[in-house]
Amino acid sequence: MENVILIVYFISLCILFGFGIHGLILVYYYKKAKRKFEYDQLDTDNLPKVTIQLPIYNEFNVVERLIHSVCKIKYPKEKLEIQVLDDSTDETQEIAKRLVNEYADKGFNIKYLHRENREGFKAGALRYGLELSEGDFIAIFDADFVPNPDFLYLTLPYFKDERIGMVQTRWEHLNEDQSFLTRAQALALDGHFVLEQQVRNNAGFFINFNGTAGIWRKSCIIDAGNWHADTLTEDLDLSYRAQLKGWKFVFLNDVTSPAELPSDINALKTQQFRWTKGAVETAKKILPQVLRSDLPLKVKLECIVHLTSNIVFPFILIVAILNVPVVLIKNLVGTYDEFYSIMSIFVLAAVSTFLFYMYAQKAIHYDWRKRLLLFPLFLAGSMGFAVNNTKAVIEALLNRKSAFWRTPKIGDIKEGASKKKYVQHKINFAVFFELLIAIYFVIGIMISIYYKEIAAIPFQFLFLLGFGMVGWLTLNQSFNKFKFK
Repeated sequence: MENVILIVYFISLCILFGFGIHGLILVYYYKKAKRKFEYDQLDTDNLPKVTIQLPIYNEFNVVERLIHSVCKIKYPKEKLEIQVLDDSTDETQEIAKRLVNEYADKGFNIKYLHRENREGFKAGALRYGLELSEGDFIAIFDADFVPNPDFLYLTLPYFKDERIGMVQTRWEHLNEDQSFLTRAQALALDGHFVLEQQVRNNAGFFINFNGTAGIWRKSCIIDAGNWHADTLTEDLDLSYRAQLKGWKFVFLNDVTSPAELPSDINALKTQQFRWTKGAVETAKKILPQVLRSDLPLKVKLECIVHLTSNIVFPFILIVAILNVPVVLIKNLVGTYDEFYSIMSIFVLAAVSTFLFYMYAQKAIHYDWRKRLLLFPLFLAGSMGFAVNNTKAVIEALLNRKSAFWRTPKIGDIKEGASKKKYVQHKINFAVFFELLIAIYFVIGIMISIYYKEIAAIPFQFLFLLGFGMVGWLTLNQSFNKFKFK
């Protein structure tokens, strides 16, 4: 039995080690690859027609902020079309209609498009709007974004190259300092954009449209087969199909689009579940096409890592559960000294992950040292999401389809403001599993102290902190609803 436990534990660590060390590869390319994209000032006498799509669904708290900010984008009114793609079933409809009418009276080409059903969810709404769009370029903003006024003037020049199909901007964070939860999310997203997106783009690898804060060439969307609704990450799916067709993408690290981070752990779980499940669904769909393509080997390998990275979560869970038995086997059974010596190399994966996020923070924040103090909490939180995200991976692998659950937004909280709470307060069984694992590691730390396994304690403490924090916050925020109604 102990042989089985150690083999499964070792294989799981190897998989986590592989994805962890990949961070060093990205850091290497970050230091090495410097790619310049052609950029010329826009010909203001011959500006293209642009359509901005705003896909929304029950966004009572933020729809007003969204429409106001989009209508402040600098661009000639006669060259700009705004589509409010509203699938809402609540009073969001009335707010959106009122604002559309107000701006239409001011001379804006703004249209309210409402579907009676959510067929295809966000992908279906975008496809529906695309069929009615007037623009040659399609910009997309989700409801939680507040685009900067110069967005179009900073992104459109890159389309002078006819091969460019999409330009993606980096997300900024409107409420980063709201809590430890939002700070940890900001750290994770900065790593994705500053290192993953920028490095992959500079090194000639595939990147993905992030679902919002980007702009497409309309002909690229159509050539790639338009939006599909068979995965929960329609953005990642279309991105790969377009690049497999030969289209080039551009990521702009220095052009940012502010957005609201989920401030509720349940909202964050919903978002992470959708992103994780959708990425695995997309991997199953797209990887065979990648492998059959004539792409260079290094590009194929990076595509594989990119599309499959979410499979780490089941292995995080396995390592967590088997960690304590491994400590017991070492001290009660013995005879595995070489095995435990080899396992010390896996610490390098943690070092790689730290360097990855260090370079990301250093690139965009002057106070990056202070921000990195949050790294242990972020790492623990990533472990704590293993139960939630493992469920997503398993459902995707088993082809279990689910609805596109929106990420609830709060908007700007002001004294006396009328807010609507969209988060469901139903307690999921998974939260009890998270808390059970936390208790399990209290016992595990005691065992490690008893056997003087000092090296095991820091990792066990991270598991305890991660699962305990995620579980406790889930219960706490489920029972304590927001005070606004």
